[in-house]
Amino acid sequence: MYAVIFRAEIARTDEEYSQMAARLRELAIQEYGCLEFTAVTEGNSEIAISYWSSKEQILAWKANAIHLVAQEKGRSQWYSSYRVQIAEVVREYSA
Repeated sequence: MYAVIFRAEIARTDEEYSQMAARLRELAIQEYGCLEFTAVTEGNSEIAISYWSSKEQILAWKANAIHLVAQEKGRSQWYSSYRVQIAEVVREYSA
């Protein structure tokens, strides 16, 4: 399993941002096999973590046409900076 960790500093948000975020989450889960997607905003900081079964799913998701539009709007309008990390989950446990 893989985790995609997206961290951003928000420049501004608007109604389009909120709608796009909801649509992307739905697409990732329903059409690209995302196992879980969680996002949290605190002040101007946002972190989103999504879990995937394979790197191929992540690459397919990254290339989705709607996601590409969102990436461009993120760079040009919504975020002052962002960082993406992809990590392999080597162990998981819970109580």
